Amino acid sequence: MYRIYTHVNIIFISSSVFCIIAEFFYCGGEMFQVRIHGRGGQGVVSAAEMLSIAAFLEKKHAQAFPSFGSERMGAPVQAFCRISNVEIRLREPVLEPDALIIQDRTVIESSNAFNGVMDGGFAIVNSPIEILHNLKNVTVKCVDATGIALEHVGRPIPNAVLLGSFSALTGIVKIESVIEAIKTKFSGSIAEKNVNAAKAAYEKILMEV
Repeated sequence: MYRIYTHVNIIFISSSVFCIIAEFFYCGGEMFQVRIHGRGGQGVVSAAEMLSIAAFLEKKHAQAFPSFGSERMGAPVQAFCRISNVEIRLREPVLEPDALIIQDRTVIESSNAFNGVMDGGFAIVNSPIEILHNLKNVTVKCVDATGIALEHVGRPIPNAVLLGSFSALTGIVKIESVIEAIKTKFSGSIAEKNVNAAKAAYEKILMEV
């Protein structure tokens, strides 16, 4: 699911109270926007970076960046990724994501994580059980990403697992691209363990959808 941009006027006020007014033109450009929620130390920013690398490997334009604010261990963190078939000039946070990746379900309420998700979009939640929500026309998928990470990586870092799940559920990037992106972020046995975790999640989601 891509959205089409032809002419967009944007007003963005940052935490420093700067106002940037920009006007962008897209000639039939298609863009898919992702917002990732989690806590410091869970690899939220790395997840956005790896997703953008996976898209880049498929000859797409992509960008990834974190939210403003503290990224201390355990604090709520957001990161964003945009994927497009044309140059991306937008720079503000993703307010209306086509897909959400929730790396820690405890931030859903405190961070209003479900806010703005697009009709027909996706929400992938790190949870071993189904969660209660009031989302309509959004595909919500719960994955025991922490459990899969512990099994394959030996650490409760769910980002690679959730990227494998994202690939299977949305089809926006191929699992092969996700694997290569993981290998650019990690090396040696750590890379191989994360690759195996992503593959396990990918295959699990494919069997369930």
